[in-house]
Order: sequence, then structure tokens, then C-alpha cells
Amino acid sequence: MSDKSLNLGKGPILPLLLKMSGPSIATVLVVNLYNLIDAFWLARLSPNALAALTISIPIQLILSGIGVGTGLGAGSYAARMFGAEENRKARQTAGQVFFLSAVLGALFIGMVLAGPELILRFFGATEEILPLSRQYLLTSLPGVPFLFLIMMTGNLLRAEGRPHLVMYSALLYAAVGSILDPFLIFGWGLFPKLGIRGAAVAAVISQIACGLLAFYYLQQGSSKYKLKWHHLRPDYRIIRSIYQTGFPSIIINLVVSLGMLMHNHILGGYSDLAVATLGIVSRMNGLVMMTLYGIGHGLMPLVAYNEGAKLYSRLLATVKVAVKISFGIALLSLLIVEAFSPAFAILFSNNPELQALTVTALRINFLILITAAPSLMWINMFIGLGQGKTAMVLLVGRETLILLPLLWLLPPWFGINGVWMAQPLANAFAFLFILYWAKRQYRIFESLIIDKG
Repeated sequence: MSDKSLNLGKGPILPLLLKMSGPSIATVLVVNLYNLIDAFWLARLSPNALAALTISIPIQLILSGIGVGTGLGAGSYAARMFGAEENRKARQTAGQVFFLSAVLGALFIGMVLAGPELILRFFGATEEILPLSRQYLLTSLPGVPFLFLIMMTGNLLRAEGRPHLVMYSALLYAAVGSILDPFLIFGWGLFPKLGIRGAAVAAVISQIACGLLAFYYLQQGSSKYKLKWHHLRPDYRIIRSIYQTGFPSIIINLVVSLGMLMHNHILGGYSDLAVATLGIVSRMNGLVMMTLYGIGHGLMPLVAYNEGAKLYSRLLATVKVAVKISFGIALLSLLIVEAFSPAFAILFSNNPELQALTVTALRINFLILITAAPSLMWINMFIGLGQGKTAMVLLVGRETLILLPLLWLLPPWFGINGVWMAQPLANAFAFLFILYWAKRQYRIFESLIIDKG
């Protein structure tokens, strides 16, 4: 295995973007395939088990929001420091994510233990599925600090030009969890039958294994970080720099989880099967959306590095290539789902009502991809530039000013289909605003190119 880092400021743009994005895409596809397998086995256990897992999605989004937001801030800062040849600050940044993972993990565990039932009811758990949701949530808690660490270190590895190591970590995470899932859920062989707790135990084991592997990568001699124990000491100046970009990303993801919370509450008013449908749709949609996020994750350090090195022409060309690739993937995925949604529905359940709900929800919800693809690339461009506040305003505005009102207005007119329609319509409206700001940033790049030339 070669640990040679990519040079983010030289070489043809498309191959470099693919080398950066390819492992990121593989990473998120593997992780979401594991999530899909998780949903598959729990749907086989019972529809209520799948509904209970779905209740945890907003909680997982909160964890992801905090972890990914912090990681994006750390990765963006480290990439800019590498671009500016300030390697000492980049190495110190790597040490801070271990401190932050431990502190944030402990805080989250303490909050959940203080009132698990209250939290689950807030996120939409009905009395019927509350016991199952509680089992899953409490069993999964030991893995939280490691989950934070995985998300944060992934961005650091991309920032130093080693995205393939993120992919190897994800493969380990998904392989361990996917293999253990059926054995621990159904009690195959010598394993105990743990039901929904088995899915949580499998997740915790895979998170610990992946977190230890990430630590190994960062302290290798071939790593630009060359992590040492003294790098782990808290440095509040660097932490502040991390959150100047990362905090807006956290707010973005927390607001997204609010949208998921609203979905859970509204669909819970229809039936637990409707909540289970959301679990299937979100995981199917996640396979494609996370692919787009993978391209964005590959784009972000390229933007940050080239901005730090003042290579504005290369930066602009890289963003435009990413937009074209992501849109092509989104369009192809939409056509496949529109054609084969009945087959996907049958794969998950033999319940006719759940199948019918899933087919309709998939066909409506996947329309979001057409406008989501370019929007995500531009948002990652802003994050790479250290303009987290711009990204926050654009995406938080989408959730609070457009999505939430649509979730309130559409169901009385269109029933449950109104719930599925809200996301694609909100994204279409938000796309217009994101497009305006992206074009504005393009003009800034063009003026800098002229001045430099």
C-alpha cells in the first residue's frame, strides 16, 4: 500500500479531482451501503424495528453535523496551512481533533443518559416503538467518541492528499458492521440473539476499529502530520480557527436534522409504516447524496489548497469540473430510480402497504438530486475558501425559510405525498439563491486572475 500524498496544486485537474473524489465517493458509498444493509436486516426483523432505527436518524444527523462540521473546519484549515507551507500549524490541527472527539463524545453521552426517553419522544418515537428506539440508542453510546474521531480524521487525511486512506478506513467500518449485523441481530451460530441491540453492538465495534486505524494513519512517518503526543494538547487558537469554518457547517447539519425531525413527527401522524418508509427512502437517497458529498469532500481541500497558494485560475476550473461530474451522476441516478423503484421496494419488505408507500416516496423524493448536485459543489467551494458563514446562511435559509413552511403547507393539500414533495421543492427554490452567490464568487475569482496576470 502506497501512502504517497497527492500534490493538490499541480497536474491535470480532472484526474486529480477523480483521485481526490474517487476514494471519498467509495467511502460514503460503502458507509451508506452498510446503513442500507442495517435497514435491510432490521426490516426483516420487523417493520417496527426499522421504524425505531429511523427515529435515530435525526440523532445521527446531529452527531454527523457536529463531527463533519468540526472535521470540515479542521480539514479546510489544515489544507490552507499546507498550501501556505505552514506545516507546524497543520500538524497541531491534527492533534486537536482527538481532544475534541473525546470532549464532544463525553458531552453527548452525558446528555443522552440524562433523559433517553425524553429525547426519543422529542424526535418522534411513538409509544409502540419507544422501547426499541431506547435499546438501540443506549447500546450505541460507547461508539460516539470514535464516530466523532472517524469523521474528523477523514477530512484531515483528504487535506494532506491521502484520500485513499479514508476509503480503507470506511471499508473496515462497513465490513465489520455488515458482517456482524445478521449474526448479532438474529443470533446466528454461536452469537446471542440481540435483536435491534445487535445492530447497535455491530456499529460500536466497527466504529472503535475504524477510529484506531485513523490514529495509526496520522502518526505514520509517511504522513505530513507525523502526529506526536504533544500535538494532542489543546491549542485554543487553532480550535477557534477550526470553528470559524466548522461552526457554520455544524449549524447547517443541525438545521437539516430539524427537517428530519419534522418529517418523523408528520409521518408518525400517518402510521409507523410511513416512518419506516422514510427510513428506506433516506438510505436509498443517501447512496446518491453521499456520492455527491464524496465529490464535494474531494473538491473542498483542492479549493482550500489552491486558495492558499493563490492559484485562482486552477481553483475556478476545478469547481466547474466538479459541478459537471456531480450533475451527470445525479441525472443518471434519478432515471434509474424512476424506472426501478418497485424492485427496490420489494427488496426491503414483503409488506404490500410498505412497498406501495416506498415506490411513491422514492419517485418523488429523488427529484431533489437535479438541483442538489451543483448546490453541494458550490457549498463545498465556500467551505474550502473558509467562508463557512456564507454556506450556513444559504443552507439554513433553505431549511428554515423554505422546507419547514412547505412541510406545514403541502400535507393538507396532497396528503402524505406532500411530505415527500417538500424536499425537492425546497431544494429547487434554494438552488436559485446558491447559484446567484456562486456566480458572484466566480466573478471574484476572475478579477483576481486578471490582477495576477
